[in-house]
Amino acid sequence: MKSEWFKDWFNTQEYLNVYQHRNESDAEDHIKLILGNVKIPSGAKILDMACGAGRHAIILARKNFHLTAVDLSENLISIAEQSAQNENLKINFVHSDIRKYETNDKFDLIINLFTSFGYFESDEENYAVLQKAYHLLVENGFFVLDFFNSEFLRQNLVEFSEENLGGAEIHQYRKIKNNRVTKKIVITKNGNLSTYEESVRMFSKDEIVNAIQNIGFDIYKTFGDFLGSEFDKLSSPRLIMICKK
Repeated sequence: MKSEWFKDWFNTQEYLNVYQHRNESDAEDHIKLILGNVKIPSGAKILDMACGAGRHAIILARKNFHLTAVDLSENLISIAEQSAQNENLKINFVHSDIRKYETNDKFDLIINLFTSFGYFESDEENYAVLQKAYHLLVENGFFVLDFFNSEFLRQNLVEFSEENLGGAEIHQYRKIKNNRVTKKIVITKNGNLSTYEESVRMFSKDEIVNAIQNIGFDIYKTFGDFLGSEFDKLSSPRLIMICKK
């Protein structure tokens, strides 16, 4: 397993194919829940931290917020830029590793969605992402972290799945080892075989809460999914935390 697997995987067209079910309708639900539970001014500055192909940033830009969107993948950033251009939306897209991203701007809201946390090998590096969010927020600003619920995942892990997308056979193998959930993705298309990997640290809710509070955040609200359900340790698929500086 490459320690920085995300650099290769997120830069491929195959990544978009595998996760194409993450659509705009999903993103609309995410933004509805967030904006319904934070208090930010009209035209607020928002940072999408690890924006991917820009689904959430574009929806927020349509609502006349001032968006900065950062991602490490050149491919995903280019797709996001094209989508924004198609709608004449002004979004400041930045190609950067979030750990190295620096700006003089301060934001009213920072979002980190679709499990864009826990990728790094050390807890220190992972927690540095939370610290970065705290540093870049205005006083009383909000940070939203969307992570899988590790306890639910342990009990409901699907070890193998297969599907055919656009003529490609996609086999996914999942396992939990050393407190990380790993996934091997094998794609066969036109006789060609490609293999990719994912590895994410499985933080418990208590671990994340302690890290967030130690940084200085207050836990404002917690949900178990993007429909706004109450978080339950055993049955909630997601851990969505709205934190306040």
